[in-house]
Amino acid sequence: MTRFGYGTNGFANHRLADALDVIAGLGYQGVALTLDHCHLDPYADGLARRVARVADRLRDLGLAVVVETGARYLLDPRRKHAPTLLDDDRDRRVDFLSRAVAVGADLGAEAVSFWSGVRPAGVDQATAWDRLVDGCGRVLDVARSAGVPLGFEPEPGMLVETIAGWRTLHQALGSPDGLGLTLDIGHCRCNEPAPVPQCVADVAGHLVNVQIDDMRRGVHEHLEFGEGEIDFPPVLRALADAGYRGLVAVELPRHSHAAPAVAARSIEFLLRAEQAVGTPGRTT
Repeated sequence: MTRFGYGTNGFANHRLADALDVIAGLGYQGVALTLDHCHLDPYADGLARRVARVADRLRDLGLAVVVETGARYLLDPRRKHAPTLLDDDRDRRVDFLSRAVAVGADLGAEAVSFWSGVRPAGVDQATAWDRLVDGCGRVLDVARSAGVPLGFEPEPGMLVETIAGWRTLHQALGSPDGLGLTLDIGHCRCNEPAPVPQCVADVAGHLVNVQIDDMRRGVHEHLEFGEGEIDFPPVLRALADAGYRGLVAVELPRHSHAAPAVAARSIEFLLRAEQAVGTPGRTT
């Protein structure tokens, strides 16, 4: 059985404790926790105490956890997602990711997920790649010491936006075991050339984290299930065939305004799709 989770970036208008209660109450088995100013801010006072409280709550609710690091304005209130590992002030991003690893270790997280960022204006491709490899290597050292797997996510529009780009990065780092792949199912439909189930099969040995949402070809917009073009039973079958046992967490970061209702619809859809696994579906 697939372990479905839900991302807290889709509960931005809820207190974290309340979001966890709702997510668990709907039957999810895990949570993708985005560290943010409203949800376990790693820069606010009393972090150790707050992390311990969240760990206790996750345990009480029976929720597994992965840590996500895609907060939009946590590091810079004026620049979305800045600084990244590609910017001049990338040390701030390395520090944030290192803090996320420490939080993940204390929470017992199954993975800590991150991405490259968009290449800044004025930074050439070669320099951007050098900065990315250096930054990833530094974070990987921290994660190895903490015993926390890293999941690198190809993100449309960023320097690494495809599975092929992740492979290039992985090889540049020496193909380390500690740097796995975060795969967003919607992104596969958006900008990968292969059908979505084939994307899953192609990276089966590297998956440490899966995000799930609907999407359309060429449009990077996270949609509720049934609003895009993905046929989900074959995708869930591919994950099962791949032997993936990690969380499959709903990624709907722009749906916080109706989070409880969207989360309820999502788990109902996913459970129906899981029941249909093995039935013929259209090619995606």
